[in-house]
Amino acid sequence: MEIELLGKFNNIAYVRSETPILRDADSALDLIFNVRYTTKCGRIILDKSAVSDDFFVLSTRIAGDVLQKFVNYRMKLAIVGDFSQYSSRPLKDFIYESNSGRDFFFVGTLDEAIGRLN
Repeated sequence: MEIELLGKFNNIAYVRSETPILRDADSALDLIFNVRYTTKCGRIILDKSAVSDDFFVLSTRIAGDVLQKFVNYRMKLAIVGDFSQYSSRPLKDFIYESNSGRDFFFVGTLDEAIGRLN
């Protein structure tokens, strides 16, 4: 796992990993505390490749549990990737509702993620 600071004031942690690091609520807490401790950032950008495929199956409840952890610990998250491959209507609704909020975003580009988190 690599962490790079981005944003106007270096206040966004861009976390890259070859393997999924966001797998469940416990791994979300590990990520939150690791980023906050090492960078003091309250905002995280993750590539879609760093998120488990089970996250995108809403029946597993992983997405809701992860979102709850980020909200409880006042950490914002943007996941960057192509989400057009998912045909699940509930998932599309979840992505739409998340993008309408202020804490959790699904975006297509790194620039869009930085814009949403700034």
